Amino acid sequence: RIHYDGTMNTEVIIIDDDRELAAMLGEFLAPDHFRLHACTSGEAGLERLEKNDFDLAILDIMLPGMSGIDVLKALRKTSDIPVIMLTARGDDVDRILGLEFGADDYIAKPFNPRELLARMKAILRRAGPVSSPATTLQVGDIELDSRSRQVTAQGRKLRLTGTEFEMLRCLMKSPGDVVSRETLSKESLGRQLLPYDRSIDTHISNLRRKLESAGVGTPSIQNQRGIGYRLGSG
Repeated sequence: RIHYDGTMNTEVIIIDDDRELAAMLGEFLAPDHFRLHACTSGEAGLERLEKNDFDLAILDIMLPGMSGIDVLKALRKTSDIPVIMLTARGDDVDRILGLEFGADDYIAKPFNPRELLARMKAILRRAGPVSSPATTLQVGDIELDSRSRQVTAQGRKLRLTGTEFEMLRCLMKSPGDVVSRETLSKESLGRQLLPYDRSIDTHISNLRRKLESAGVGTPSIQNQRGIGYRLGSG
């Protein structure tokens, strides 16, 4: 995936049965070099995703037929494309489900298109390779390569979403130190932590589960209640 810099066309798919919303977003995003491709059903959207190379997906949870959650579950079996979920305002269950199944971020309807654009840019900027000299980090059994965006645990390659990758990288840069939830939100999502937002905790839970499934015993991700998380050995 090409690193987003705002000057090249970026291919985005929106899967939402609201045709007027898709048309409005298409016009709004075009000046920022986003080409929006719309699908009105989960089945059609998943088929397009399997046949075409998109840079980002915007996925509504409430879809006729195949739900947005089902699309996301199927997609995450084969792809780590960044996904922003569209949820109903105040529907915490759908939001948490989306994050648990691998969405990178969410935004509640109705939303300001400028807020969606800001989140898209933030996620895409973090989905590309890092050009700093220190591209490889290693803590215990975990090795992270920023240039190739690959993570291995005990020699096994892990499939992480872009947000999970950035969150792990943030923790690995300061092993043993507590990293605040605010810092994790800024570095992995590119935005301020919102009040009552549990997105960071859900992403950490997913990351911890993937590390444990790979047989990583240490270091473990530990919760420092009320503060944040640390990558430590004890």
